[in-house]
Amino acid sequence: MLDKIGRLWQRLAQVFSSRDLFEAALVAISFLAYFGVRGLVIDRPERAYWHARDLIELQRKLGIFWEYELQKRLLDNIFIIQSLNIIYFWLHFPLIIAFGIWCYYNRRYKYTVLRDAFLASGAISLIIYWLYPVAPPRLLPELAQRFEPAAPIYVRGFVDTMQVYLGYAYQTQETRAFVNPYAAMPSLHFGWDMLLGIGIIWAFWGSRLIWLAVPIGVFLPFSQVIAISITANHFFMDALAGAAVSLVGLGIAWALQRWFYPRLALWGQHISWPAMRRLLLSMGTDPHPRGGKKVPGPKASSTAGEQR
Repeated sequence: MLDKIGRLWQRLAQVFSSRDLFEAALVAISFLAYFGVRGLVIDRPERAYWHARDLIELQRKLGIFWEYELQKRLLDNIFIIQSLNIIYFWLHFPLIIAFGIWCYYNRRYKYTVLRDAFLASGAISLIIYWLYPVAPPRLLPELAQRFEPAAPIYVRGFVDTMQVYLGYAYQTQETRAFVNPYAAMPSLHFGWDMLLGIGIIWAFWGSRLIWLAVPIGVFLPFSQVIAISITANHFFMDALAGAAVSLVGLGIAWALQRWFYPRLALWGQHISWPAMRRLLLSMGTDPHPRGGKKVPGPKASSTAGEQR
């Protein structure tokens, strides 16, 4: 088995670099982890419903349960609803993927920091999804019929705007295997758009395009918190939790840069497998430092800021 894996790696290495293959494997493993957690929580709709009800009551006590009334007032404005649907769908994963690919080839060090922030916050969120599943507002009308038929209108009155106005439904047969229906808390839709905004500003900091990057970076999380609420995909508290989890992920990413990757690069110098050695050494190299020249590995740079 190991021989087959080694031969496959060698064939792929003729086309892709070891870092390319590592990134692809990392994404694949992350998706497998998500599917595994999804399978654990999908059969707990009642718990997810009552957790959502608890969240509504908490927001009501805090005076910030505005989602139902805001959606109710805007439902007749097709332009606003469709705009928020588009923001929710297109200004998230498609934009993250596009920016990630660009950043990987043009800002490799910053890409690694942001990648680790996304993965760390995602891992934390998976644990929370498993321990505390929460149904999104759009599913409450259906779940209320099953578990609380006499639920108040502010629970039963939410509309799934993505399905009604845009024709997209998360629970269709085609997308069911890719969606965790009870992953409302924390909202990575908001948290990851916040990280994306930070990443865009950081990637262009000091360049002539910073005047464009800053408003884009600010607009993304600001528009997304409105979109996730009006489309009935998340509560405001979900967004706050998503922001907290994403900032923790960013802190973990910086800790990896400071303490883990420099040691990993030094350890990689003693690996006999050339492809693995190049990969581990690349983790301690910033290919785009200031000045335009590549910094060769840990011996040439002692500062944590130049380690990737």
